[in-house]
Order: sequence, then structure tokens, then C-alpha cells
Amino acid sequence: MAMNGGTAAVAGRRHRRRPVMAEINVTPMVDVMLVLLIIFMVSAPLLTVGVPLDLPQTQAKTLDQDKEPLTVSVNQSGQVYLQNTEIAVEELVPKLKAITEARGGAEERIFVRGDRQVDYGTVMKVMGQISAAGFRRVALVTESEQQASAR
Repeated sequence: MAMNGGTAAVAGRRHRRRPVMAEINVTPMVDVMLVLLIIFMVSAPLLTVGVPLDLPQTQAKTLDQDKEPLTVSVNQSGQVYLQNTEIAVEELVPKLKAITEARGGAEERIFVRGDRQVDYGTVMKVMGQISAAGFRRVALVTESEQQASAR
């Protein structure tokens, strides 16, 4: 009988399992989301930088823009970039015309960014080719003096 009673006690314990917990532990998910948020906050400013240039400073105010303008950059060694892609100076005008036709052929604003150390003639050569091709909304990009002093 003791044997029988002992077996019944073990069998009774098997059926008295703890109830299944129906709650979700969100702490690990919150931890992962916070880490991802920090990663994106740190990496987002690095993604907006195109061609690294040391722009000249001015006191002029910034222009408000609806859409992303076409940007032509000339770096310190005189290499020309359309947006973030290096391009030969001879190919610049045909590519600009193709892009403006693809965007609807409207009058496009073209920003020319020239490094502070680049030869003035190189930047003027690029601007001259753009103007000679019929683009009338060409502007030079500078860095405001407030931004430069903050660096």
C-alpha cells in the first residue's frame, strides 16, 4: 500500500504543473530597438555627405528647395563629380541634359560646389560649360560662417 500511495503522490505531482505564462517579455525587444535607434542616429549624418569638400564661407542665407537639386562638385585635385559620381568634364553637359529631360525637361537648378583650395579657373570652366549648354539656373554653394565656426 505504501508503494501504491507513493506512486499516486508522484502521479499527482505530474498533473500539478505550473500554468503556462501568457505574458510576453518585451524587455529584450526594447533593448534591441534602442540599440538600432542609436545606430541609425549615429549613421544618418554620415549618409548625407557626398563628395568631401572644404567649402568657402559666406554670410548669404540658404535657399528653400522643393526637390533635390543637381549638384556638380569640384574637389581639391580638380576632379568633377555629378551628384556623388566622378565624371569626366567632357561628359558633364550630356549627362546633365539627359537628367533634366528625364525629370520633365523643366528648368533645373544646378548647384556647383567647389573646394576652397581648388583653382578658381577650374570651377569657372565647369560653370562656363554648364551655362553654355543652356542651363540658366546655376548657383555656387558655400558654407555659412555660423556653420564653419561651429565645426
